[in-house]
Amino acid sequence: MTDVAQSIDLLPASELRPENYKFPAGKLQRCSQSGKIPLVLIACGSYSPPTFLHLRMFSMASDFARMNTDFEVVGGYLSPVSDAYQKAGLVEGIHRIHMCQLAVQTSKWINIDHWEAIQPEYMPTAKVLDHFEHEINSVLGGIEDANGKRTRAQIALLAGADLIETMSSPDLWAEADLQHILGDFGVFVVERAGTDLRDALTSLKKWEHNIHRIPQVVPNEISSTKIRTLLKQRMSVDYLIPRGIIEYIEGNGLFMDEEEAGSGKGGEKVDGRK
Repeated sequence: MTDVAQSIDLLPASELRPENYKFPAGKLQRCSQSGKIPLVLIACGSYSPPTFLHLRMFSMASDFARMNTDFEVVGGYLSPVSDAYQKAGLVEGIHRIHMCQLAVQTSKWINIDHWEAIQPEYMPTAKVLDHFEHEINSVLGGIEDANGKRTRAQIALLAGADLIETMSSPDLWAEADLQHILGDFGVFVVERAGTDLRDALTSLKKWEHNIHRIPQVVPNEISSTKIRTLLKQRMSVDYLIPRGIIEYIEGNGLFMDEEEAGSGKGGEKVDGRK
């Protein structure tokens, strides 16, 4: 393991078990003075590996919320999927957790929560958001306002435009999950080049008040798939992902000989998450 990895105390395998789980609240802003509704952004994904775009999405959403909504972002979390997702290019969960730790090590407010990643079964997005709702608003008691009163934080999904496109596809998501995700929580969507959300948003119109579209002022098309392709071809990924992650990948020999094969998570198709 590299010096970079060792310097931030990567979670040992012994802690990556459901019975030893502790919610990471260290970076969560526990008190808000703005008078706005506290907002916590949750980005669910494979993170195999995490890229600068994954991190940049949080900054874009925070700026958008500050300038266009009555929300104040008080925290953000990467939530890697469990190994049960069985997606092509998905390296072992412990590596994805460690890479996410390295990705957010310098952020003052973006953290990683490994609860989803250590579950023995695949967790639909709706249940992941329920987990954050429980930990932040029930266990921690919400966010304290300027008068010392506890108030509920709004939990919202942070996603790319491709996710919203899947939500508009018939039979890909369970209707109950869409109602829960879009109706109860809401989503902040970062637009990407080559995606047209008009048709998707038309079919999701009843939840449009909870779907916040974020334009990319500086286009960024980095993806984990492109990173894996470059790595398999022994090409440089410098300045596409954080340096600590590059060293971790090299130190653990990840992605070098992988085949992009697989059939998705299997089972009933109720969650179209990428």
